[in-house]
Amino acid sequence: MDADHPRSGVLIASRSTPGKPHTAFDVLAAGLPCQAFARIGRSKLRSVKGDEDAFKNDPRASLYRRFLGIVDETRPLAILVENVPDIMNFGGHNVPEEIAEGLKDRGYVTRYTLLNAAFYGVPQLRERLFLIAVDDSLGIIPEFPSPTHYMELPRGYESSRAVALKHVRDEDSHFSPIPVHGSKLPPSISTDAALSDLPFISDHLRDMTILRRRKVQERLPYREGNAPSAYASLMRNWEGFSTDEDVSGNMIRLTARDFPIFGRMPRGGDYPVALRIAHQILEEKLQQEHARPRSGSVRYKTLEKATVPPYDVSKFPNKWWKLDPDAPSRTLTAHLGKDTYSHIHYDGRQKRMISVREAARLQSFPDGFEFAGAMNPSFCQIGNAVPPLLALAVGKALMGTLRQAISDFITNARKVA
Repeated sequence: MDADHPRSGVLIASRSTPGKPHTAFDVLAAGLPCQAFARIGRSKLRSVKGDEDAFKNDPRASLYRRFLGIVDETRPLAILVENVPDIMNFGGHNVPEEIAEGLKDRGYVTRYTLLNAAFYGVPQLRERLFLIAVDDSLGIIPEFPSPTHYMELPRGYESSRAVALKHVRDEDSHFSPIPVHGSKLPPSISTDAALSDLPFISDHLRDMTILRRRKVQERLPYREGNAPSAYASLMRNWEGFSTDEDVSGNMIRLTARDFPIFGRMPRGGDYPVALRIAHQILEEKLQQEHARPRSGSVRYKTLEKATVPPYDVSKFPNKWWKLDPDAPSRTLTAHLGKDTYSHIHYDGRQKRMISVREAARLQSFPDGFEFAGAMNPSFCQIGNAVPPLLALAVGKALMGTLRQAISDFITNARKVA
C-alpha cells in the first residue's frame, strides 16, 4: 500500500525502509513566534523599544521566510502552520497569504482559516489561524475540521475577526471560510465541567509557606464527592497519559494582598470591579483602626499598599477576570503566572487564581502530562501551546485528506494496471 512520492522519491505511507532510519517525513509543522503579530506582543514591543513600529522591525516577524526555506530543504507532503489571527493584519500585510503564494510557487495547494478551540471541545475561547498546504501532485484541497461543539461567541469576537480578515482578498485568496457550527451540536465545555473535580486548594489562606515549598511535580488527590464530567474523565483517561487517584501541578501564584478581593469578586468580574472591592476593604480596615488615619498619612499609605492593587484602571481594564463557571475560559497566555490575574478561580472560597493543572485542563492537556520546571515555566508552556484537542481535530482532518489521496492513487494505479 505504499506509493512513491513523485517529488521527493520517498514513500507516502511509509517514508523509510525496514531496518533503516527515517530519511524523510510527511508533515512539516510550525508554530511561528507570535510576539510581533499578537496585539499584546506588539504593545509590549512598543513599550520596551519606545518605537511605534517596533513590532515590524522585530526579527521574529520575518521567520516565516526562513520557514519557506525549510520547505525547500525538506519538501514535505503536507505543511501545517499555527499562529494568532492578527498575523493576517500585520501592519496592513496579510502574512498567511504571502506564505500561501510562496507555497504555490513551490508546488503546494494551500488554505488557511480561523478556528476557535471552544468549538472543538476545549473549555477555552482561543481563536487561532491555521494554514494547511499539500503537495499539488496529490490532487486534493486541504480541509479543516468541522466543529464538534456549539456556543454563541461573546460580543467583540466578530469585530476582532473583522480586523484580522480586513486584508483577505475577495478573489484569488487562499483563505477558506471559517467552519460553521450548528446549534444542534453539544454545548461548549464550561470551566466548571473542566475543573470541578480537581483538588480544592486553600492552604495559602492558612499558611503560605505550604505552597511556597510545594513543587509542580507534587501530587494531590482528586476532590472527593465531585464526580468528574465527561470532559474531566477524558483528561483523566487519555491513552498514554491516564491518572488514577491524584494529579500534579497544584501550584498557584501567591499575593496575600489580593486573596480577600478574589473571594468577593463576582463571577465574570474584571479589574475595575476588583478595584472597587479593594477600596471597600480598605475602608473597612480604616474603620477598624482605633483612630482613623488621615488620607496621605504613613499609616493610611501602609494600609492602602497592603490592600489596594496599584494598577491604573484606565490602562488595565482586563488585567483581572474571574472565571464564569458556566462558560468556557478566556484565552490563556504564556505570562499567566507572571503578571496577570486574567484567570481567577470562580470558587470564591478558594480565593486564588487558577493552578498549573487547572490551566492545563483549560488548555485540554491530559492529567498525566507532566510539565518541566517550576510554576512560571509551566504556565508558559501551557499558554504557548496549541490545545491538544484542537490539534487532534486539525490532525485528523489532515490525515483524512492524505488518506483520501492515497486511496485515490491506489485506485487509479489499479485501473491502469
